[in-house]
This record gives sequence, C-alpha cells and structure tokens, in this order.
Amino acid sequence: MVSPALSPEVVALRRYCLSLTETRRLPTREVVIGGVAFGGTNPIRVQSMTTTDTLDTQGTVAQAIRMIEAGCELVRITAPSIKEAENLRAIKHELRQRGYPTPLVADIHFTPNAAELAARIVEKVRVNPGNYADKKQFKSIEYTDATYQAELERIEKRFSPLVQICKDHGTAMRIGTNHGSLSDRILSRYGDTPLGMVESALEFVRICEAHGYFELVISMKASNPQVMVQAYRLLAQRMLAGETRYCYPLHLGVTEAGDGEDGRIKSALGIGALLVDGIGDTVRVSLTEPPEREMPVGRYLVNSFTANASANEASSATAPFASPLDPYSYRRRATRAVANFGGENVPRVIVYYPTVPDHESLLLPIGHLYDPAPDKWTMFDTGADYLAADQPVPFMLPNGLKGIYPAPVWQTLGSQTHSYPWFDSLESFSLAPRRHPVLNFVSLTAHTVHDPRLATLVQGQPVVLVAEAHTAAVVQAHRAIAVALLTLGLDNPLVLACGVAPLDAEAHAESPANRFALTAACQLSSNLVDGLADGLWLFGTPAQPAEPGLVNRTSFNLLQLARLRTTKTEYISCPSCGRTLFDLEETTARIRARTEHLKGVKIGIMGCIVNGPGEMADADYGYVGAGPGVISLWKGQTQVKAKVPTDRAVDELIALIRAHGDWVEPQ
Repeated sequence: MVSPALSPEVVALRRYCLSLTETRRLPTREVVIGGVAFGGTNPIRVQSMTTTDTLDTQGTVAQAIRMIEAGCELVRITAPSIKEAENLRAIKHELRQRGYPTPLVADIHFTPNAAELAARIVEKVRVNPGNYADKKQFKSIEYTDATYQAELERIEKRFSPLVQICKDHGTAMRIGTNHGSLSDRILSRYGDTPLGMVESALEFVRICEAHGYFELVISMKASNPQVMVQAYRLLAQRMLAGETRYCYPLHLGVTEAGDGEDGRIKSALGIGALLVDGIGDTVRVSLTEPPEREMPVGRYLVNSFTANASANEASSATAPFASPLDPYSYRRRATRAVANFGGENVPRVIVYYPTVPDHESLLLPIGHLYDPAPDKWTMFDTGADYLAADQPVPFMLPNGLKGIYPAPVWQTLGSQTHSYPWFDSLESFSLAPRRHPVLNFVSLTAHTVHDPRLATLVQGQPVVLVAEAHTAAVVQAHRAIAVALLTLGLDNPLVLACGVAPLDAEAHAESPANRFALTAACQLSSNLVDGLADGLWLFGTPAQPAEPGLVNRTSFNLLQLARLRTTKTEYISCPSCGRTLFDLEETTARIRARTEHLKGVKIGIMGCIVNGPGEMADADYGYVGAGPGVISLWKGQTQVKAKVPTDRAVDELIALIRAHGDWVEPQ
C-alpha cells in the first residue's frame, strides 16, 4: 500500500532494502578473504577481535584459537604501530602451523605505515577513514568547495599507496567508519550525522574505485543503535542508487555495546534491525567480555535472521508498500494521548501473568513492593505500568499499576478504576455491550488492520491499538500495521505485542534469559528504532511461558537501550583490544558497582583514545585509557582531567559527577 503523499522520487530515495514486507538479502558483491567468501549469496559470517597485546604472539594465538573454536570466521588483531604489524607475520605462521587457516585482519588507526606493512602479511586490513589521514581536534573549519577538494586530494595521496598494495597482494579492505571518530573535516562539512558517517566512507570508496580496486567491505558503527541503523540504511540506499560501482558487503556492529544483558540487547537492536531488512553480510558483537563469548551471540542473531527469512506471515498478509516513515532520522509516530499512552508519554510496559497472582508479593518481580505492616506499596523505576491476566487479581492493585482483562471478564467486574478491557479483535469491540470511557485495548493483526470499519470504530475514541504478531516475521507484521495507521491518518497509540519464542539451545548457546532478551530485541528492533511503539506487551508461548519478571526487565531494557525511556544508568564500554592498557571487564564492573543507581546518566568506558573522545558525545562522562596506569576523564567531548592514576580513577570519576550536579547518594 503506497501513501498517496509519496512521490516516485521520495519512494526511490527511501529504498534502502529490497522489501519492507519480507526479508530478502541485499545483492552485494562477493569478496573472498583468505578463501572465505563474504557477501553475495554466502552465509552471514560471524567475526571478532583479539584483546591481547599483539606483541604477545603465544597469548594472541591462544586467544584466536579459542575464538575460532567458538565459531569465529574472521579474526581481527590491532596493529597500532610497525612493531605490531610486523608481528602479525609470526601470529599468522603459528596459527597456520597449528592447522587454523582462518583469515586475519589488521585493525589500523592513525598509522598508514603499519597498514601498508600489514597488507602484505594478512588477508584483510581495516582502516578508519576518520583517523587514517586526519587528526581529531574538535575544531570547526570553514571550507569552500575548492578548499574541500584540496583536502580530498591530500587524502587520496595519503591513502592510494595502501590501495595499490592491497590490489597487488590480493588483500581485502574494510573501510570502517565509527561515529565516535569522525574527522573534524567531516564534522565541519556534514555535521555529526549519519550522512557524515556515510560520506566519510564513500570518500575512501571512490579512491579505491578510481584505482580499480573493489575488494571492499564497509561498516558504519555507532554506540547508539538509532544512529547506527540510520547510517547503514543511508549507505545501502546510496549504493542501490548507483553511487558506487558495486553494492559492497556490509559489516554490522553496534560499537561499545557494553556487557551482560544490556550489551546483548543493544547489539541485537541495531544488528537485528538491519538483518531483518536483508542488510548485512558479516556481524561482530562488541561486548566488554572475552571475545569468544561474542560468537554465540552473533550466531544467535544470524540464526534469528534465518528464521525470519523463512516466515511469511507479513508478506502474505500485506501487499508490498512504500513506507511513509523516514528511515534515516528518528521521529516518533505522532499520536494523541489516551490515558497515559501516546502523546508526550513515554512508552508503557504491560506484563502478562500466565497464572493469576494470588498474593501481593508476586508483584515484586515486576517492580512493585508491598509492605504489609503499613499496608504500603513502593514502585521502582522499572515498575510495570499494566498487569494483564486472564482472570481478575484477588487484591487491590497499587496506584501505579493498572489491570487489563479480556473484555468478557472485565464486563463482569462492574466499575473499577484500576482495570480496563482488552478486546481480542475489532469485531468483538464493535459488538461490545459496554466499553470503558477512558481506555480500551483493541487487537489488530497485519490482516485485520485493513478492515474497512477500523477508522469509524476507533478514530477519536479512547482506544489503544495492540499490534499482534505471533510468528518469526514480527518486525514486518508490526511495520505493516503502523504503516496502515499512518496511511489512514489514525493517531491512536500503538502497543507492540508479540509472543517471544527463543531459538533452541545450541552448542555455546546463551542462557535462557539472554535468549529471550535477544529474540525480543530482534523481533522489535526496527520498529523501536523507528519510533512506532507507545507500549510493549511481551509474552511467551504455550510451549515456553515467560516469567513475568524476565518480561518486565527485558521490556524496560529494550526501551532504555533504544533511547525511548530512561530508567537506569547506561554504560557505553568498548570490548577491549591490544591497545587497551587496563582490564576493561574489571574496571567496568567497579564503575558499575559505584554508579548503577544514577538513573539517566550515561558513562563511557574506553580502553584507548581511538573512539573515546567521539563516543563521549553520546555519554555524559567518560573514562578513557591514556597510558600505562593512567586514564583521562571527560565531560562530554571535553577532557577535564589527564593522567589520573588508575588506583584512584573511579573516585575521581565520582567526584567529577558530583561536581556537575549529577550525583545522588545510593539508597
């Protein structure tokens, strides 16, 4: 269904994938890296990066083997100088001697001479266009077209030797843009935008193509899933429009994702949103954990994509349509407020109880604590907004929690301010003898959203629509419902509801809780990033019921990490590499233990200066490795303390937070 407001030119501009109603892989060029083919019709590859000192040959080899045996298909190793680049030869030799032919990638920042040496040794080099030929000093520079062209010529002179070496030696290259390390030149010309990220990469792609070199992979990484998704979509659109010689394979990743459940959800939101639209040929999940732990997460995301590609609910339910959404910038769908849904309200969390709770204490897992002595309730920041059950709860719910019951059950309750009806179809809503004057929930599917009675029944009424989907093609089904509402001009709030059915456990599989969170993030990814949710209603399946506490925690984490509702501290921490001079896992754990009560504060924890200052733009405070035994502290993009000894660095970070008025004492 095409909105009549969209011209053919606008439709073409928004074409960043082959289909919005089914998962179809973007047709990319096949690039063979050390005998492993990427792109084209090849499987989506999973890769990672070592965290050891590159000069430690045996330690790096041992870690690489652990990664490979966990499923890593491409091993990246940092080469910050000539010494490390030269030692790649010994690492490669040792791995081959032990029977591991997995291709190696040299990760390069700032040092073209190291890149030129590494390109003669390993199968692939990664260069960051933000710092390969530029330096970042956070300066705004005025350019004319002529002076900017002169800068491009300077970059070509600096970059061309590497291109020729790669061409001569059959070495592949990843042009890897990072949101946190865009050059002053790009920021001055294009701003801190997805467009700037894309242009940063395309400048280098054009140089490669001018030299007849096409063995390229491209990435657009950011720690913010919204920015990351928008940048990849824009790059795909530019390639599909013919701005490059080929559609090159895309390497997907949310950089500095963090650790634990948060790191997994953030990665799944970004990577899943792209895989479901057929974008992506290789993935790297950047966790602040040992790199071998990244492989089961990456494989899980790829397998979720495969399951989605085989589903046909949305494609059979809807004709192909052009979305009226702008895929390159975030704008929440405009709705009117119905009770505390929609309008300016944050997205609400609904938790379904498969078994009706018969005591107040059973609400603690969803963030509501009952103290019987004073007969008092306490609601936590992650307290669910609504409880859904098949039968009435046999006690009075706290003021911060409302009940949702099937309409026939609700009809028997009489007048209750704490409960609202859920109509399982538009038909049941149309035939209802009684409706709530303030709030009614009405379910829609990708089929029933096209019922001609829809607008007449819900327009201007106190109705929150519930977009239901029950198969692997959840993203497309929810998107089809939202697009239909936009096309009809309906401004009712929309709750995204789905049954979460985690994939079966495999070798090296994630825990059941992580699998639930990863699946939910994949199923909701694009539509959270695109601002279509006024609420979440997750549940399990008859075969795999979901525990209410897990549903509640996952729902709030999804909203937090999609930047839609803030309920806790957020950590932007890098996965470590050979450049890092302190233990990132241990340091992140220490900082978290002291600061996790600071709701709404974002803290960046970076192992080195490569992306640190730039990613500070997305954090309130930064803790960045600056040398052996010392770190620097940042407020936004401004360094406020240098060479702070690590033994007192966490105390200094807390003092900085306190000095800027963001510290509260833990309770």
